[in-house]
Amino acid sequence: MTDPSLRKLIIAIDGPAGAGKSTIASRLARKLGYVNLESGAMYRALALCAIEWDASFDDEATLLKMAQDSRITLERTIGGNRVLLDGKDVSARIRERDVSEGASRVSVHPKVREWMVARQREMGIGGGVVMEGRDIGTKVFPDADLKVFLDADPLVREQRRLDQQRVEGAPAQAIASELRERDRRDRTRAASPLLAAEDAVVLDSTHMSEDEVLNRIEELVEQRLVARR
Repeated sequence: MTDPSLRKLIIAIDGPAGAGKSTIASRLARKLGYVNLESGAMYRALALCAIEWDASFDDEATLLKMAQDSRITLERTIGGNRVLLDGKDVSARIRERDVSEGASRVSVHPKVREWMVARQREMGIGGGVVMEGRDIGTKVFPDADLKVFLDADPLVREQRRLDQQRVEGAPAQAIASELRERDRRDRTRAASPLLAAEDAVVLDSTHMSEDEVLNRIEELVEQRLVARR
């Protein structure tokens, strides 16, 4: 049996939209030589599947069947995850606004989340992963070696999302409205609502640079590794 002290860490990074989870998780995984598992990409891929098949985001039974019948793959690359849906590269498409909105809506269904959580556990159970999302530390990996809840002031998160989507020509008011609605859905859904795990380290990135956030999490990783030795 492998010595548990030699197993690579399972790192969970949760938080609301616009807090910087995806960027930080991707950079941290590259520095550690870990796999970055972006749970949100899986929900985005399912939302895209629903859009392509003209299925309702509110039809839980159909969405679950789509999830079960589709092949959603996350491939590690130097530049981050490549997302494949039934073998097709949809990495860019799933970042578009209609898919982002759909992902928030399909993710509220308990049976869909249950199926996704089971797949996410399979992907990360061996360790050596940085998994980010909204229920990783509370639901997917409640025994993760390190849990970080990354948050920021809502106005700051809105501005970050605006900066990200400005190239699409989306009006600022629409982006802010979508972010607030997504926050509401994430925090009030019956299945795995967004909240910090009791043993998570909460980081407020409102006044922190990306590098400062990354350095702080690297310090936490080193503390966990030292404690194992």
